Amino acid sequence: MEWAILRLRELLIGALRQGPIPQHVAFVMDGNRRFAKSHGIETVEGHNLGFEALAKVLEVCYRSGVKVVTVYAFSIENFKRSKYEVDGLMDMAKIKLAQLSQHGDLLDRYGVAIRVLGQRDLLKPDVLAEIDRAAQMTSRNGDAILNVCFPYTSHEEITTAIKSTVVDYCKPNPIQQRPFSESHIKQTIRSRHLSVAAARIRERSRSPSSGGASDVEDSTSSSITLHPESPPEDLAQSDKVTDEFDDTLRNSYSDPETITPEVLDNHMYTAGMPPLDLLVRTSGVERLSDFMLWQCHERTEIAFLKCLWPEFDLWQFLPVLVEWQWRRKKEEEQGRLGRSATTKPSKTKSG
Repeated sequence: MEWAILRLRELLIGALRQGPIPQHVAFVMDGNRRFAKSHGIETVEGHNLGFEALAKVLEVCYRSGVKVVTVYAFSIENFKRSKYEVDGLMDMAKIKLAQLSQHGDLLDRYGVAIRVLGQRDLLKPDVLAEIDRAAQMTSRNGDAILNVCFPYTSHEEITTAIKSTVVDYCKPNPIQQRPFSESHIKQTIRSRHLSVAAARIRERSRSPSSGGASDVEDSTSSSITLHPESPPEDLAQSDKVTDEFDDTLRNSYSDPETITPEVLDNHMYTAGMPPLDLLVRTSGVERLSDFMLWQCHERTEIAFLKCLWPEFDLWQFLPVLVEWQWRRKKEEEQGRLGRSATTKPSKTKSG
């Protein structure tokens, strides 16, 4: 009987591979505590069974051809729970990460690299050490990715991305300039000219009034009176050099107007990964709970399932994947019909 179930499982996964496959799938693993309560077991044991369910789902995903799986393992808000539960989750995280990285035949089989996304400064040193060890031991795997969001919220991720973008835009762009280039020589000459002009102005302001000086002043005053719109040549040259320096200073920094959604996307934890195709949440709760808010887009399918996470397996996941494939095929067919309608030559009536 068990052999027949395994054989059927392989056939179903093989059938899935014949159609389009989501490249990025995310899971909100909800319902571990309710499962533990309904079965009369410790809450930590419910989380432990939830991890076993995750291992089964990862096998289905990677075997089907999914490239990136992102799981919501621990929210920053979960630190508000009891110390006993938080400590138990941290201890379990260390154990499971060690098991995944050291004895994870699943990760090695499909070339999966572990990436832990979240606010690292909230974790204890021993947990951080295990996270870094798991990431290092799977760093050579390059065929697929397992993102473990721990501890994480979308608001924190977006805030971090904006801060990082601001820091980048506050850095001057590198100006590569040869020491004997034409522009460098011109800039040096202008700087010297400005210094000479400033010295002349100071000398005139300090000279005592005399007949010759009065003549000069009268001449200058007359010149200014006759041409009030034309400043002295030295001052005009000084203003010109100052304007050129201001332009150079402005051009040495990136223009904030060039900040686009793509720029922010490159500063997210998931930078460089495929767009989110499918998001699944168990336990019947229909909300995102501050998870992957930036990554959700107009084509992301969101499935809310009534089963609790420890109960989630291929038989609950299969209908979700089949429906996703059906919707994607329908979209592609509509796109082809739309393109053929626009390229079809119009018929003209002969008179």
